[in-house]
Amino acid sequence: MRPARCHGWGMVEFLIAIALGLLVSLLAGGLLVASGSNYRNHSDNALVGDGGRYALQLMARTIRQGAYINWDSDLAPSELEPGALAAIDGRDAASISRGSDGISAPLPAVANGSDVLAVSFSGSGDGATGDGSSVNCAGFGVAGGTRGSSIFYVALDASGEAELRCKYRSASGWGADAIARGVDSFQVLYGVDTDAPMDGVPNTYLNATAVQAMAGWKRVCSIKLALLLHGEHNTRADTLNARYDLFGPAYSDAHGGDIGVRVVEGSLPPSQRLRARRVFSMTVALRNRDG
Repeated sequence: MRPARCHGWGMVEFLIAIALGLLVSLLAGGLLVASGSNYRNHSDNALVGDGGRYALQLMARTIRQGAYINWDSDLAPSELEPGALAAIDGRDAASISRGSDGISAPLPAVANGSDVLAVSFSGSGDGATGDGSSVNCAGFGVAGGTRGSSIFYVALDASGEAELRCKYRSASGWGADAIARGVDSFQVLYGVDTDAPMDGVPNTYLNATAVQAMAGWKRVCSIKLALLLHGEHNTRADTLNARYDLFGPAYSDAHGGDIGVRVVEGSLPPSQRLRARRVFSMTVALRNRDG
């Protein structure tokens, strides 16, 4: 009886098997890359969200504290004197240095004409740091009978990344700490009460230049904050040329000269165009100064 012959793979079958294996590997590699990119994008979005929410909460707390008056004192509140400085001040499209006195020496703007917001407030309690109920943006207490300052502005860190900083005055002088990285734009509008007498309700929202022109800082009764942040890496899969209107399209269309209220992704450096981005905004009312 003739033995059965064993048949192996021919060259054609072998090449087909290699091609199929390479195709499966290619698909699996693509899925792995996409999965890794999605994970990084999700991680960057989470970090951007945390940074934006923290920055808004800190600024909101500071603004509400700005009009604080100690009505328990036996002396008349100095904040109500006609010559007293306003609790709110600001600059459009500017930056400042860490060690300068307040916002007295503005520098060229960083990150699409980002603004400067300055809040001054009264301290509370005895001792060098008071009773802890009145604190600056770094969390340090301010004693009663003194004025504290919290200033928010955008500057570049050592690597060239724009960051939102909080500047404050301590016993040893002025200092500043970063509170959010990856800033594309930081914009501020001021709600101005134009009624006579004032009723504490904003009639219009203006930028710092307009408020300064009308000498209306003491008429500011609310503040609109807007912050556009980006992630650390190019993780987006799309190639859309997105547009971000920090105070809405209507305001951007009507105020084309207000630098930074509209940011078009195509105008950013190519290395930053495909990053996770989000606009954070909030309107904060100042404390009622009548009690």
